Amino acid sequence: MSSHHVVRDKQEPALIIANGAACSDALMGQLLEWNPYILVLDKAIYRVLEKGIKVDVLLGDFDAGIDIEKIRHEQQPIEIVYTPNQEKTDLEKGIEFLIAQGHQAANIIWATGLRADHTLNNLSSMAKYKEQITLVMHDDWSKIFCLKKHFEKWYPANTNISLMPVSKVMGVSTLGLKYNLTNDELELSVKTSSSNQTIEDGFVTISHATGNLFLMQCSDSLAYTV
Repeated sequence: MSSHHVVRDKQEPALIIANGAACSDALMGQLLEWNPYILVLDKAIYRVLEKGIKVDVLLGDFDAGIDIEKIRHEQQPIEIVYTPNQEKTDLEKGIEFLIAQGHQAANIIWATGLRADHTLNNLSSMAKYKEQITLVMHDDWSKIFCLKKHFEKWYPANTNISLMPVSKVMGVSTLGLKYNLTNDELELSVKTSSSNQTIEDGFVTISHATGNLFLMQCSDSLAYTV
């Protein structure tokens, strides 16, 4: 498994590999087909190298005794970015690095599973940077966006779509779903829009006025595709 690294003016999404539960090789292979710029977070590097993936950037505080010089030699050329700031998570630092480099979008894998606190932090990071870069988090069962105020995308019939709010989200309206919302209010522990779906091939439109709203496209099988 490798990446050819044919990136045209940073228009293709970069790929951030975090250190949560691994996804399937099939999903990773789909994302690598786009020849992305690959950024690996800290000690995930050893799991990534076992898969024979060529990495562009290794970023982290490296407090786990990583052999930087060995990795530099084996992966040359590779950029090593030391980020000791303990006020931000590795994912936040990775996203900020891509923004500073001019990337407009990034896919994120290995950011869910294992430690629940890391998963929640990683999801909140997507909301934090949603206006600066387009982020999509993938695992074998889910594809997750933090939506901007207006979202429109074509989906095939019977696609599962859940809308999950972070705190309170006001003025939620949808078109193209089995159970549409009209100027509604969503709030965790009060009301969400889980396990909705498209009823036919076509565009789904979602808008909201305030708050952070996640779209989660989920499947119950490992047949998930990008």
